[in-house]
Amino acid sequence: MIRYRSLMIGIFLLLHCLTPSLFAKEKIGLGELDRLIKIHKPKKPVEGFDVTIGAQKSVQLLANGDPTVFSIPGFKAFGCSGCHQANDLLDLSANRMRQTLQRLNSILPNLPPAPLKQFIIQSWSGELLQPWQFAHTTFDSVRISPGAILIDSRVYGNATHLHETLHLTQPFLGAANELEAYGLNIRSDPKFLILNFPYFSDTVTAYFFPRFPKILDRFFARPIREDLNIPKEVQWFLIPFDEENLKVLSNQIKNMEPLLKEVERLNRKFPIEAAYLGEQTRAMSLLLDIAAAKLLTLSDLKEFENEREEAFSILEQQFNKLDNTRLGYRIDRKREALMILTYKMKIKDSQKRLGLYFHFLKNKYIGPDGEVNLKVANVEDLKKFVQEKRVQITRMMKSKYFTDIERQGAKTMLQSLP
Repeated sequence: MIRYRSLMIGIFLLLHCLTPSLFAKEKIGLGELDRLIKIHKPKKPVEGFDVTIGAQKSVQLLANGDPTVFSIPGFKAFGCSGCHQANDLLDLSANRMRQTLQRLNSILPNLPPAPLKQFIIQSWSGELLQPWQFAHTTFDSVRISPGAILIDSRVYGNATHLHETLHLTQPFLGAANELEAYGLNIRSDPKFLILNFPYFSDTVTAYFFPRFPKILDRFFARPIREDLNIPKEVQWFLIPFDEENLKVLSNQIKNMEPLLKEVERLNRKFPIEAAYLGEQTRAMSLLLDIAAAKLLTLSDLKEFENEREEAFSILEQQFNKLDNTRLGYRIDRKREALMILTYKMKIKDSQKRLGLYFHFLKNKYIGPDGEVNLKVANVEDLKKFVQEKRVQITRMMKSKYFTDIERQGAKTMLQSLP
C-alpha cells in the first residue's frame, strides 16, 4: 500500500512538472499572447534585404509526396536569431504541416494532394503578405507571419494552416475559395462560423438556426481590450461564450454537411464561373445559398403569388449589374436586392425576403433536372474578368519577393486558364 501510494505521488509530481510543457500550446491568457504578438509584429524590410538569404530546409512531409522547402528569409537580418534556433522553428513548422496535410486528407479524402512545394515564415509585411493578413497562399506556396503562427497554434488549433492548405488544392481564385475554406474551419469550431458570418448567415438563419442573428449580436457585443496587440476577432474567440448555443450551432453545422460538400463540388466544377460571380455580385455566400436552393425544401410562396414576379425582377436586375467588375465597386448585390424588397415592396419579414431570394436562385441556377448550372449572363465581361486575373498574376510574378517556386506555379496556373 505504501509502495502504491509512493508510486501515485511520484506520478502526480511527474505530471505536475510536465503539464506546463505538454499543454502550454492548448491554453494561453490574453496577457501572455499580447506579449508574444508584440515582439513578433511584422517588420519593415531592411535596406539591402535579400529574400533568398535565410534559414531553410527541404522536408519530405508525406511518403508519396514531393519535398517541401521550409524557409525563414532574413532570419538574422530581422533579429530572429537573437531568441530562436532556426532548425527548431523549421522542424516545428514541418511537423505542423505534416499533421495538417494528414488532417485535411482525413476530412476530405477525395481531394487531390495539396501541392505544397514551399512554406515561408515571413517576418516582414509587404505586397505578398499584408499587415492585416495572417497568411497568404500564393502558387504552390504558403506565406505566414510569426504572429499568425503563434495565434494559430495557441488559439485556433492550427485552423489557419488547414485553411491555407486547402487553398493549394483549389484550381482558381476568388471568394468561392474562401467560402469553401471557411466551410472546412467551421467543422472544427462553431465560433469560426460566427466570426465569418457573411459567408453563412442567410442559409443558417433561414434553414438551420433562426435565432442566429441574435447570437451574432451577443457575440460581438462583448467588450474587448483596445490596448492589446491581439486582433479583436482573436479576443472574441478566446473570451468564453454561451456554451449551450455553441453546442446547438455545432450540431447544426453537422446538418449542413451536404451543403458544404456541394459547395466544394461546385467550386471545383465551375472554378472560373464561381470566381466571376463572386466578384460580380459580391455575395460571399452565393455558392452555399445555391446549394441550399438545390438541396433543401424551400418555403411556400403562395402568400407572394402576386408580388413574386416583381421580386424576382428586382433580384435579377441586381444580379446582372456589372459595376463591381467594370468599375471596381464592392457592392453586395444580394444585400441591395433584399433592401429594395424591404423598402420598395414593404416586405418587412426577413424570413419571407430570404424565401423569395432562395426561390430566385433555384429558378436562375438550377435546371429541371435538379442540377446546378452556374451560367454567366454577360460572356464578354467574363472574358475580361479572366484577362484581368491573368494581368494580376503576371504582375505578381514580377515582384522581387516572388520566389522561383511561386513563379513556376503561377506559370502553371496561367497555362491552365482558358
